[in-house]
Amino acid sequence: MTRNGPDDATRKGASAVDAIEGLLAYAQTRRWKGAAFNSVREAIARSRALVRESHGEHTALLARCLRTAAKMQLKRGRAMEALPLAQEAVALTRSLGGGPLEVSLRALAAALEALHRYSEAAETLAEADRIIPPPDDRE
Repeated sequence: MTRNGPDDATRKGASAVDAIEGLLAYAQTRRWKGAAFNSVREAIARSRALVRESHGEHTALLARCLRTAAKMQLKRGRAMEALPLAQEAVALTRSLGGGPLEVSLRALAAALEALHRYSEAAETLAEADRIIPPPDDRE
């Protein structure tokens, strides 16, 4: 699906996951503007509803929405707003482990570093570095 605007992602017939993916894609292609962050907020709200309905099946998607929002806040110089988003993403991905947890930890470390909490950022990065990647299946 070509995504030119937030309405393209949420049109009738799009699956809930496709709609959320579309909102994220739209937000990430825009410079910081209210519309971009509104798209991320809507993606977060829709993801939360999807997680509730499916008993946690789409937790990784919600975490990705939260990380996207945190990164947008950091780009705008709003580390205090980014921190709780990144912290929630880490909390959600702890049970998933692997790549989702590693990426969430790195987002949290970026927020902590922006807040000049360097020792906490270093500890968080060290935890991310200890995550063992899945085996390579190309052998």
